[in-house]
Amino acid sequence: MSDTLLQRSLAAVWHPCTQMKQHETLPLVPIVRGEGAWLIDAGGRRLLDGISSWWVNLFGHCNPRINAALREQLDTLEHVLLAGFTHPPVVELSERLAALTGGRLGHAFYASDGASATEIALKMSAHYWRNRGEPQKCRFLSLEGSYHGETVGALAVTDVALFRDAYAPLVKPGRTVPVPDPRRAQAGESAAALARRAAAALEAHLEAHHHETAALIVEPLVQGAAGMVMYDAEYLRLARALCDRFRVHLIADEIAVGCGRTGSFFAWEQVAGPAAQGEAACAWPDFICLSKGISGGYLPLSLVLSTDEIYRAFYDDSSARAFLHSHSYTGNPLACRAALATLDIFAADDVITTNRARAQKMGELAQAQLGAHPAVRHLRQTGMILAFDVDRAPADFARRFFAAGLEHGVLLRPIGNTVYFMPPYVLDEAELQHLVDAAAAALAAALG
Repeated sequence: MSDTLLQRSLAAVWHPCTQMKQHETLPLVPIVRGEGAWLIDAGGRRLLDGISSWWVNLFGHCNPRINAALREQLDTLEHVLLAGFTHPPVVELSERLAALTGGRLGHAFYASDGASATEIALKMSAHYWRNRGEPQKCRFLSLEGSYHGETVGALAVTDVALFRDAYAPLVKPGRTVPVPDPRRAQAGESAAALARRAAAALEAHLEAHHHETAALIVEPLVQGAAGMVMYDAEYLRLARALCDRFRVHLIADEIAVGCGRTGSFFAWEQVAGPAAQGEAACAWPDFICLSKGISGGYLPLSLVLSTDEIYRAFYDDSSARAFLHSHSYTGNPLACRAALATLDIFAADDVITTNRARAQKMGELAQAQLGAHPAVRHLRQTGMILAFDVDRAPADFARRFFAAGLEHGVLLRPIGNTVYFMPPYVLDEAELQHLVDAAAAALAAALG
């Protein structure tokens, strides 16, 4: 069965982010079933999903509570257009997400994937300034190494050459400012001091270009595709103040880092404080983009949360002043119901609290097993994201490590020479131990 499935897939399926020729020597993995944190291939091999299947799966594969919610929704309503119509799941989801921001971002606009959410936030920001009579504010700013998606608009704020350069003629490029990556700190410089130095560069840029800048977009606390860059929240506090001062929107791309990944439901809570607090010492973003984990890894769903001020700028008799963006499956009831079931699990299981203990154990095991390895550098962790860099790694390290991980029963997919863990929120201590043991074995094999 597996050989036939592989042959059919290679013949008919063009796989994402993949040089297909590599599969002449690195076979596809035919997955036929999922159980909790595990994937089972056609030969019965069990693989611990150490990266949540591209960072989306929060509560395990085939979660019975999400399954039950979807079965109920299937018997009620599978889809209806959201232009001129509405339905209970999209209303409830919007209200609950707004409440998680303390009502600060009370309007939700829906799409199906993270790059689309980025596109929405960028277009909404530029259109806002146009509606305000300042159409010249249409340029965007991001951090060095940023990744916000691979559609043409999102590539303007994606600073990863592999994804961007081939399509450069199609893109109106944005500008970048330094990221406060602690690996670049000067001798004796703290992460907070580095954040302040990077914020000074942001201030200088906005001083010169604020008149044409619509928005700054950031991945709060962790830059994913840049190699899990983990930086101090002080930078975001200063960036928020600078954006206010220079009248520039701040877009928080929480597509990867939201939904509990960093230790709070929104990463921005570690900047501004819990949403339940009154007026926070630091303001919230003007936009928050969510996707990936919001549906528990079940169905494509993304959304942008925005403020009353943004919303009011589009509220008018003129259709030209409306936000002119749409997707056929916007606010799909099944996807919204999966998201509601995901939020139910967060509340019922007090996931943020229980994840603190899980994250601490993962960090302790990784430090004990990998911390002293002569090739391991910059072992770091933010919530349920753990990463380390591999010194003097061979050019094909990522592929070698990935293949070795499969041999040891784990799915891990390095970014260059950076190995990272981003597992589902259901691992017990034995599964955490397996994750770390398999990573150590894969590291030895990839370097050997």
